[in-house]
Amino acid sequence: MSTTTLAVLVPVLPFLGAVAGLLLGRTAPGFVRPLAILPTLGAAVLAVFVAVRQGGGPAIETATELTPTGSVPIDLSLYLDGFAVLVAVLVGVVATCVQLYSTAYLRDDPRYPSYAALVSLFTSAMLLVVYSGDLMVLLVGWEVMGICSYFLVGHYWETEAARSASLKAFLVTKLGDVPFLIGLFALATDADSFQITKILGTVASGGLDHPTLIALLLLAGVAGKSAQFPLHTWLPDAMAGPTPVSALIHAATMVAAGIYFVARLLPVFEASRAALVVMAVMAAVTMIGSALAALAQDDIKRVLAYSTIGQLGYMTGALAVGDRAAAVFHLLSHGAFKALLFLGAGVIIHAAGTNSLAAMSRMDGQAKRIPDAFWTMTIALLALAAIPPFAGFFSKEAVLVAAEQTATGHSDTAPGAAGWLVLVAGVLTALLTAAYATRLWLMAFRGRGAAAPVHGKEPVAMTGVLWLLAVPTIGFGLAAGNLADWFGGRELTPTVATSVLGTGAALIGVVLTYGLWQRAAAKAATAAATARATTAPAPGTTPAGPAAPAPGTAPVPASVAAEESAESAALAAVSAAETPEVAEVTHEHPVVPAGPAPDPGRALLGPLHRHAAYGFHLDAVYDRLFVRPVRAAATLVRFLDREVVDTYVRGAGAAPRLLGALVRRAQTGNVQSYLSALLAGAVVLAIATAVLANVNAGS
Repeated sequence: MSTTTLAVLVPVLPFLGAVAGLLLGRTAPGFVRPLAILPTLGAAVLAVFVAVRQGGGPAIETATELTPTGSVPIDLSLYLDGFAVLVAVLVGVVATCVQLYSTAYLRDDPRYPSYAALVSLFTSAMLLVVYSGDLMVLLVGWEVMGICSYFLVGHYWETEAARSASLKAFLVTKLGDVPFLIGLFALATDADSFQITKILGTVASGGLDHPTLIALLLLAGVAGKSAQFPLHTWLPDAMAGPTPVSALIHAATMVAAGIYFVARLLPVFEASRAALVVMAVMAAVTMIGSALAALAQDDIKRVLAYSTIGQLGYMTGALAVGDRAAAVFHLLSHGAFKALLFLGAGVIIHAAGTNSLAAMSRMDGQAKRIPDAFWTMTIALLALAAIPPFAGFFSKEAVLVAAEQTATGHSDTAPGAAGWLVLVAGVLTALLTAAYATRLWLMAFRGRGAAAPVHGKEPVAMTGVLWLLAVPTIGFGLAAGNLADWFGGRELTPTVATSVLGTGAALIGVVLTYGLWQRAAAKAATAAATARATTAPAPGTTPAGPAAPAPGTAPVPASVAAEESAESAALAAVSAAETPEVAEVTHEHPVVPAGPAPDPGRALLGPLHRHAAYGFHLDAVYDRLFVRPVRAAATLVRFLDREVVDTYVRGAGAAPRLLGALVRRAQTGNVQSYLSALLAGAVVLAIATAVLANVNAGS
């Protein structure tokens, strides 16, 4: 079987699995899980075969005309280069892990059949984007992913949070897709083709008439799909969906599609140095802003969501300095460890019965209770913090090396300003990333308080997937040197300067966060001891009234309790809906005692903490700038339609009705009245005729 035939089967298998799952979900539920896993697993295996056969050599291309258009043709084409085949392997492996994990995670969910079918369709759409050599066919996969994300994020549609999050994700990404579509048509018009190879040939010959405009239009769509500033606000709210969906969206599909699109068409963006500077600014703001926001989140999934936004910012920064090999390298390594982090977070949520890091920090023994999640998430967090020798270190260093070469003038692909922006923002974000990764680990696994009860091991389908993803998280960076051919011959090795900068910043973040956590934990313990001493009953008496603490809980001063209650309410308002996922847990959980939670993020951020917790109020800004004016305009249009336009319509109907009423009054049914009126009319006509005749005769 030829390589192109195998490549065609890669997106087709999950698509057929999705169709079969939707058709048989109700009539033959026993086939749902095999139809979810086997086609996706088959696609992953075939993707590996395609990658091996492609071998990092010249791109494999084939095309056939899909339909005549009379102008720019649309072709059904494949374009398999080293980047495409590696990204396809990532998509297949992560999607297979998600499907396996979901069989246990959503084992009691009545809507699992439709969920599994949508995940398969989601996977097929992303694989179509990866392998497609024609932009219009790529657009089909691009939009199918958008509608799949709408249904998957809104899986728990009974909750307001899930409904709002799915609608927000759909609308924000569509907001970016409008200029994206215009940019595609403008690009195809200049190149007289939608085929990627012909477009790149046109760019190389200087045939683009408006490179800056086209690049910026396309960048708007990429910002929406890949959650880059200022269209990133949908991604944290998308945590209202099931955790496996979050892993799929964040690691291998949807958000990765925008980065991959720019990497595939990077020469188009390089034709405009202004567009590269805009991309660098977007990447720098995204990296720093999302890292600060991650430090202030209480929901473990929202921490990881903001982390994804920041890591995508690294990839955008690599593209802004003209190095797509570094961008795709980080995309691949990030896909492995971020999928591991989200799936591990699902295990923690099931075990703890909450998404809240503050609540987890008041539980003791979490690490012993879920050892598989503890060890694998520790590995993934080390990779996220770019600690050597894990995969994240090598891929993040590749980005910093590319930025350093551009900043120092060793590469003239992009302006030096873009290089400095990405380099400075990247080093600062490395410190912040290590800080929030350390904070998450300490609060989730080093809690102090009531002992976490043991309910036995989590299902093997969940824990086994974690160890499978831990393999590339550990070894992919070390093996990257053997994949140089797939990365276009680019050597992705770190330099001494960037290694010292990046790793030094990360270690500072780790040490600083750990020290602040110890201080916060000591303060919390002191406050609890003081509270116990203050509220202790006199000898021979027992506490009574509302001030008495519940058995087994530490009493808390009123001021602290009030502060905790207010903060919990505020965090609940911005947190993704945890209730549906927690409701899936089959075992009981004790009530977590209230009390101050040792959170080093507060000390790190200081007065910024409150603003960072709400994503720097960007949603409120957009509400004032866009949502309210649009609603006001809609209210005005409704008023004009109902009170002005409808008035004319009603008036046009009222005049005939009035005339009809007058005529109806003359229709009495009395024959004598009719004869009298006829006679009177005849007399009037005769008199009028005589008068007119006399007047005419006299003149």
